Amino acid sequence: MNTEHRPAIEVEKFYLTRGDIFYRFQQKLGLIPASGGGFKRRAIAYAAIAWLPLVLAAWLAGTALEAKAGEEPLLSHIGIHVRCLIAIPLLVLAEGIAQKLIPLTLREFRRSGLVDENLQPRFESVLIDILRLRNRSLPWLIIAVLIVTWATVLFFSPNPDEIRWTGPGGGSLQFGAWWLLLVTKPLFSILLLAWVWRLVLLSLLLYRISALPLKLVPSHPDRLGGLGFLARLPAIYSPFIFSVSAVMAGLWAHQVLYHDLAVPELYGQIAALLAVLTLIGLAPLLVFTPLLIRVKKQALLDYGVFAAKHGRAVDERWIQDKSVPDYPMLDAPELGPVADVQAIYQAVESMRTALISKSVLLMILAPAAIPLLLVVAMQWPLKSTLSKLLFTLL
Repeated sequence: MNTEHRPAIEVEKFYLTRGDIFYRFQQKLGLIPASGGGFKRRAIAYAAIAWLPLVLAAWLAGTALEAKAGEEPLLSHIGIHVRCLIAIPLLVLAEGIAQKLIPLTLREFRRSGLVDENLQPRFESVLIDILRLRNRSLPWLIIAVLIVTWATVLFFSPNPDEIRWTGPGGGSLQFGAWWLLLVTKPLFSILLLAWVWRLVLLSLLLYRISALPLKLVPSHPDRLGGLGFLARLPAIYSPFIFSVSAVMAGLWAHQVLYHDLAVPELYGQIAALLAVLTLIGLAPLLVFTPLLIRVKKQALLDYGVFAAKHGRAVDERWIQDKSVPDYPMLDAPELGPVADVQAIYQAVESMRTALISKSVLLMILAPAAIPLLLVVAMQWPLKSTLSKLLFTLL
């Protein structure tokens, strides 16, 4: 690719959450100020828009806290409250995390020497291409079509249980149902799908970077060739993972509490959701696995030859007492004794081939599992479990 005439870009100004159509639309509405992202402002505003009209409608219908005949109180619909008061704000606030962490992470490619001056133009070309893709209209058109289609389907074929709190409609939908189906759910959906698109962009960005001839160091102490700093990336989309898990957990909790659904019947769905969310969380990092495998394989060969040469020279000079020609490796201060050379080879041998660690798994599994564990705990025999545990310990 010819990068001679590509415009330069500062990694500190590389944002996946700014500059797209949705961002500019929010700017025109005054939700995003000229400087900054207005994250707290939007989180509060969107939560209020999604939730307060529902509460008002339920209050007027007399179903906010107590149920009427054949109806349910809005209070019982845990999924609605979680969607409005937890998921929507989190999806907005996560943009602020991404806006800080992604530029810091990209900067490390330069600071660590993974991208040198010769590779810099190609690295910048990758960033520019991703920004151009971010600014395209087609992805947002697809998102809009999906949301409108889904809202239309829900409007004409709503889930009766989900709108039972809105009061008797005599065959027609009440205001609360209208707002839920045409405002609350579409608002949540656009924020959710926006993050799906950003995750695609992030994965594509990392994949394109992994295809560059990065200057990895096989003996690096992080055991990842110097890519250990990427372990912070799951913090960007942990709120997305938590939001999805929490909304689903809220919907299931309502069924368990008010419709006598047995939690064991949900085990399969819970396991499937946990697996999908874990895969989504690991996918952006796993794009580096082919590169790490190639680097480790080649490094084991190269460092093996190096260790063999060094060990042979030491053996000939000090064990066999032979006259060894001038061999710089024997006197190199940075190598030291044979033990140091062996330590270098062992460091290469212990190099990992996937950007997966305890901290990475914690940032992915914890937000995915905590809401689901709360659902499981609703019918878990906690008392008998604690009794058995205490009996075992004592």
